[in-house]
Amino acid sequence: MSEQSTVLNRRWFLGVCSAAGLGPTLLPGVLWGMAAQTPATPSIDIEGAAVDHDHLAKITPEMIDAAAAIAAIKLTPGQKAQMLEGLRQQRDSVLVIRSMKIPNSVAPAFVFDPVPAGMKLDTVRRPARTSKSPAVKGLVTGGERSIAFASVRELAELVKTRKISSVELTKIYLARLKKYDPLLHFVITLTEDRALKQAADADKEIAAGKYRGPLHGIPWGAKDLLAVKGYPTTWGAGGFEEQTFDYDATVVQRLDAAGAVLIAKLSMGALASGPIWFGGMTRTPWNPKQPSGGSSAGSASAVGAGCVGFAIGTETLGSISSPSTRCGATGLRPTFGFVPRTGAMALTWTMDKIGPICRSAEDCALVLSAIYGPDGHDRSVKDAAFNWDADFNWKTLRIGYLKNEFDPPEMPKNANEQQKLSYAREVYDARYGQAALDALRTMGVKLTEVKMPKGCHFGDIHPVLEAEAAAAFDDLTLSGRDGLLTDQGPNEWPTTFRVARFYSAVDYIQAQRARTLAMEAMEKIFAKVDVIVTPSSGTQLTATNLTGHPAIILPNGVRSDDAPLPEHTGDGAPDNVGGPGTPVSLTFLGGLYSDARLAAFARAYQEATGFHRLHPKLG
Repeated sequence: MSEQSTVLNRRWFLGVCSAAGLGPTLLPGVLWGMAAQTPATPSIDIEGAAVDHDHLAKITPEMIDAAAAIAAIKLTPGQKAQMLEGLRQQRDSVLVIRSMKIPNSVAPAFVFDPVPAGMKLDTVRRPARTSKSPAVKGLVTGGERSIAFASVRELAELVKTRKISSVELTKIYLARLKKYDPLLHFVITLTEDRALKQAADADKEIAAGKYRGPLHGIPWGAKDLLAVKGYPTTWGAGGFEEQTFDYDATVVQRLDAAGAVLIAKLSMGALASGPIWFGGMTRTPWNPKQPSGGSSAGSASAVGAGCVGFAIGTETLGSISSPSTRCGATGLRPTFGFVPRTGAMALTWTMDKIGPICRSAEDCALVLSAIYGPDGHDRSVKDAAFNWDADFNWKTLRIGYLKNEFDPPEMPKNANEQQKLSYAREVYDARYGQAALDALRTMGVKLTEVKMPKGCHFGDIHPVLEAEAAAAFDDLTLSGRDGLLTDQGPNEWPTTFRVARFYSAVDYIQAQRARTLAMEAMEKIFAKVDVIVTPSSGTQLTATNLTGHPAIILPNGVRSDDAPLPEHTGDGAPDNVGGPGTPVSLTFLGGLYSDARLAAFARAYQEATGFHRLHPKLG
């Protein structure tokens, strides 16, 4: 190489290392020095794709030593010598695949299936059986606030009986979105023109006797990872603010077909993590100084604030559970493979799930009824039936509970002041869990103690999520565009993606095998009980997201004025969670594809307690 090309190539190489997070270390310079001391290998062509070796260091035994330390393996000098050519060829193949620039919408060839061998799914679809017509006269006379916080079931009755038009309802929610967005930061894009046209069409159809069902004319909001033709789909991430798609996600198509009215694309944590997006931090309406939780941040906040009839969120590991808890909403995370993800941003193909965030369990069931089932594109979706029956005899269900998760914590020995304060918060919140168990017993529920399986190492399987996410956003890391993301800390996506590149394919497959064992262990528990009652946090959250089991997250009361303050009370502080006047939640888990009866049991609990009818003190 000429002196000039050597300088340029060195700059290119160090730039790539910087983009990969290696800039401040000695490693880039060392690798470049190794490469510069060896003759450059000419570019070669592999199956029509050029691989330029001028920019790559020659693979040496010393490099293998460093990589082996990361991989936690030991190699002899002879073994390393025999590996050199295979590693070179492997790297060439990796570079060829990278050159393909595979878009986020392309799924891997393998399909995750949570269903154990021998399990038979109910495939016979039956018409949904909703609850009896609610009394809604008081909603109309109660004014805008009463209407805004009404359930989907109540709104449906209002629209069906033409006590309010879809256009009027849409304008109420649009006005509230505009009013509270400066405070809560939950809107990325209003779809006002689309919404008003849909609402007008709904009113015409209903007037003509063409009623499509309980979502007809009901305004809703979409987490902004669902493609909507004609509008940006930003994924909440810097660098994607102007991204558009020329099609609608399957879920959007199905809600259009049900007559629902899309009024906004709602905020989400950047690339589905946390409540922080390129426009700021989404807040909970119960305490606007607190983050709403993520990543379905805007969906839960808008529902909790009475600014949409319902919303759609997604969960990979807590993204429906967390914001539903903090915003006092009811969230249904369906069984993996119930709802097609076509047209939605992919984060982790074996864990992503789309589900409703609403004001009641029945609302969630009505929405899920409209969006579930195969679409001919998402190969993970099963031909299983979701047959909603509001009058299902939930007393036939076997109910388990994670007793140890409800037990009050013990004060750590020699606790410091911070630990004492944390202990006080945990003891205070434990009251709500105990009260929930008492309420269930009052309903006549016989609770059977169950325990999470031991030896499954759910947390150690977790890196499969990060590896798949790194693959989903491979080009973001390699191009250096990850620097456009708002958060750049050690626990944020840019760093996580870089770390995941060192997780070997062998270890990924081994973790997936461990996941199979975890699925079998969880199935043994659900052979004994139909529903598990649990706090919304804890091991179950990771476990059930890995095994594909459904969960419904329910409001379970509001902390009183005597509640301990959060660890930090600063505006937007990550640890500003809980404290006086904020909601708590409870979670019910169900067997695979038992989502309908899980929602029916949740509805019974809500009818007995009424916590879902509590709302924040907004206008």
